[in-house]
Amino acid sequence: MSDISIDAATGWWRTSIIDIHPGSIRVRGYAIEELIGTIGFPDMIWLMLRGELPTPAQGRLLGAALVAAVDHGPQAPSIATARMAATCGVGLNNAMASGVNALGDVHGGAGQQCMELYAAVAARVAEGLSVAEAADREIAARLERREHIPGFGHRFHPVDPRAGRLLALVEEARGEGAVTGETAVLGRAVEDALAARKGKRLPMNIDGATAVVFAELGFPAGLGRGLFVLSRSVGILAHAWEQSQQGGRIKGPMPPSVPYRYEGAAPRPVPGDGA
Repeated sequence: MSDISIDAATGWWRTSIIDIHPGSIRVRGYAIEELIGTIGFPDMIWLMLRGELPTPAQGRLLGAALVAAVDHGPQAPSIATARMAATCGVGLNNAMASGVNALGDVHGGAGQQCMELYAAVAARVAEGLSVAEAADREIAARLERREHIPGFGHRFHPVDPRAGRLLALVEEARGEGAVTGETAVLGRAVEDALAARKGKRLPMNIDGATAVVFAELGFPAGLGRGLFVLSRSVGILAHAWEQSQQGGRIKGPMPPSVPYRYEGAAPRPVPGDGA
């Protein structure tokens, strides 16, 4: 094999994330044996995605957001899917993959969408509007288009207990100089604008709060969804494992005693000779 073809082969995959040789593993330049026992898992996530280690305050805030979104009970579609898959005889990794694959634009995508909403409001501010005016115009435009406003209101919680705690931690991090607090201001302005337009307050939920955290920490919106998936994967793992230990075979979404509703044609014969 010529040197040119070897160079083409080694350049087929290019990465600045990890360098591996016999007896050596370096992540972003750091020896893995020096990272082990020195940094926490949120710090490792930051290093892998951003190329540098976070400050202690940044690592704590990222870890708090990851903790907040881990689980929301068996009624969450991703968790329910993993539990049902576990009763079908598949392995733990298959059950987890089934749950993760349920995370999409509607279930799991609101954090990313809310980060994009905050960015749109920030763009209006950059054009010269006040934060309040920018939030109101962006919300008005979206409501006029009948768009869903991600990150606010919750089908189960009148007030999401996770959001307030995360916003308080953002404020603490701002005091430490780890974040600017600007996205938190945008988030509260969106909440106020939405309340004024709707005539009722829809408090910020976990997606709106984690969107504040991830944006404050400088993550692009596209990574917001990935970070949520990392967090929720822990809950999916726990539920899939618990269900595998509980047993049960081929459990559907409802007990057999609770039938589904049939809305099709009434009983009828097959026409012709088959009748």
